[in-house]
Amino acid sequence: MFTKILIANRGEIACRVAASCARLAIKTVAVYSDADAASKHVAACGEAVHIGGSAPKDSYLRWEKIIAAAKATGAQAIHPGYGFLSENEEFAQACANAGLVFIGPPPSAIQSMGLKAESKRLMEAANVPLVPGYHGVNQDAALLQAEADAIGYPVLIKASAGGGGKGMRAVDKAEDFAAALASCKREAINSFGDDAVLIEKYVQRPRHIEIQVFGDTFGNYVYLFERDCSVQRRHQKVLEEAPAPGMTEHLRRQMGEAAVAAARAVKYVGAGTVEFIVEQPGGYDHPEAMRFYFMEMNTRLQVEHPVTEAITGQDLVEWQLRVASGEPLPCKQEDLKIHGHAIEARICAENPDNNFLPATGTLHVYGLPVCTTFERADHAVRVDSGVREFDPISPFYDSMVAKLIVHGATREEALARLDTALAQTHIVGLATNVQFLRHVTTSASFAQAQLDTALIPREAAVLFNQEKVGLPMATAAMVADMLVREHALAQHATVHGWIDPWAQRDGWRSHGASNREFKLEFHGEPHTALFTRLHDGGLQLTVDGHTAALRYAQVAGGALDVRYGDLRATVHLYKKGEVAHVFTAQGATQIVAIDALAHAGEAQTEGGRLTAPMPGKVVSFAVKAGDVVKKGQALAVMEAMKMEHTIAAPADGTVAELLFAPGDQVTEGAELLKLALVE
Repeated sequence: MFTKILIANRGEIACRVAASCARLAIKTVAVYSDADAASKHVAACGEAVHIGGSAPKDSYLRWEKIIAAAKATGAQAIHPGYGFLSENEEFAQACANAGLVFIGPPPSAIQSMGLKAESKRLMEAANVPLVPGYHGVNQDAALLQAEADAIGYPVLIKASAGGGGKGMRAVDKAEDFAAALASCKREAINSFGDDAVLIEKYVQRPRHIEIQVFGDTFGNYVYLFERDCSVQRRHQKVLEEAPAPGMTEHLRRQMGEAAVAAARAVKYVGAGTVEFIVEQPGGYDHPEAMRFYFMEMNTRLQVEHPVTEAITGQDLVEWQLRVASGEPLPCKQEDLKIHGHAIEARICAENPDNNFLPATGTLHVYGLPVCTTFERADHAVRVDSGVREFDPISPFYDSMVAKLIVHGATREEALARLDTALAQTHIVGLATNVQFLRHVTTSASFAQAQLDTALIPREAAVLFNQEKVGLPMATAAMVADMLVREHALAQHATVHGWIDPWAQRDGWRSHGASNREFKLEFHGEPHTALFTRLHDGGLQLTVDGHTAALRYAQVAGGALDVRYGDLRATVHLYKKGEVAHVFTAQGATQIVAIDALAHAGEAQTEGGRLTAPMPGKVVSFAVKAGDVVKKGQALAVMEAMKMEHTIAAPADGTVAELLFAPGDQVTEGAELLKLALVE
């Protein structure tokens, strides 16, 4: 076994690898960029080496600096994590050339599985089922049209070197094929420098099911069962679970053996994932009719590996380390069993209600559910995270903040546990998808395991713009929290001597009632509330003209039991400036109590300003000064957290001035261009 390794990654996966190494008494070396100098993964390792600027191309993709850091610190091996250099055969070969062990597959396996068309030819030779299609090298447009006609519509055109949904088009009828092919090839050459495509049957009601495989240097292979990753947005996974709901033992064995055959075909070593597209011709209730086809192989550890660890009781990072150090696989196939059900939710800094726009900011509150560590096979709730409270979420890297993993005896138990754990996840400082995840897990399709890659658009009506905590409870919670804070200040004054009656804010009157008015903002709309303290000590709250009794009590964990009329909720509330962030078991929301004095003298917002919705890089402008534009017309493209976002015109107008150039880094709120609006 190694005595010291370097972790060539950041964030939660670097922390995850470091945790397994600590348990195995392996010393670790972190690498970090300018943006990550004070990050959690640096603190998790015994040593750390600075490797460059904040952008990945200046640090985490500079493999020559990473190898130099490993040599300088005496590391024997490099763990690449996932993303960045984890599937780069040149980096794997450079490690070997430098006398370092790459904790992953051999470069030849990475290369073989890197190109879709090449990998499909290999899988066909290994008798791994493929989606009916054309994977040849001849790219003549007429030939491709003929192949698509022979396969039968609908078909999918896919860039051979593609990924992330780029260079991909679905075609429903023959007359649309030529235009879709041309568009796909243009996008492929711009994104990957290669316009080669393949044609495949477009699978109806597709599920994304993947098999975790492992191989060692002795020629041994096992599969650690399957994960269902069908719930996706923008071709990126949102929820993953193991085992796959509705999976029959016969199909599980077929897919497992096919995945092992795929790994054996490229002499694979280490952890890998063989991804299959699964057709459901008989519908959701007939799993016996499901058919599977090879899609691709990820030659690394997957983000969703914790659900496999949960149901098998195995530490997959430990397996990686043992195999890379020359040991045989820790288990044989017959030793591996499935225990219960596990689900992983990816918590991301983004706004689902605004087309999943990435968010940046500081984690002013980062409250997580009570959880156990990954070392326990029977953990009920696990959180893998690379950040701490008060850490920044920067625009330079992926938007994922943490992974929340739950395990239960059944899927129903795991689902209930996941919703509870998500309700206990309190994040303040930036937008996240936590509430969206709750909506997905409680949707009819997900709850009933009616899974396919179209689940999110199919359930859109109950997933987006859902408000589970209304204005009355939000206002009651805000007022109750205010009263608790004022009482605490009064108690503090009493402890330190005498009570100054003029310093109290309890609104006491010798007779009658006292009133306090609040100007509120809830989801961008103005509201008014009136709090009344009655002479007999009772409390009343009037919200937009509706009056009811208000009662509250402090309960365990810093929460408040709030009752307003017939409404009742246990509330955690966090104040950040004028904004109160309200978290309940039913959902979460924000309400603003406007401080009139704080806004006195503020100027009105200037019309015609188009600002950056997040920090990032200006990719391009679609207009120039003097252009006349229509409302909704694309004006510019920005990139942040590895995703592109289009800035559109809010109204008709004329472009007065471009204030940045393509390639410029901008801060959130920076004015990108001036637009003279049509009056």
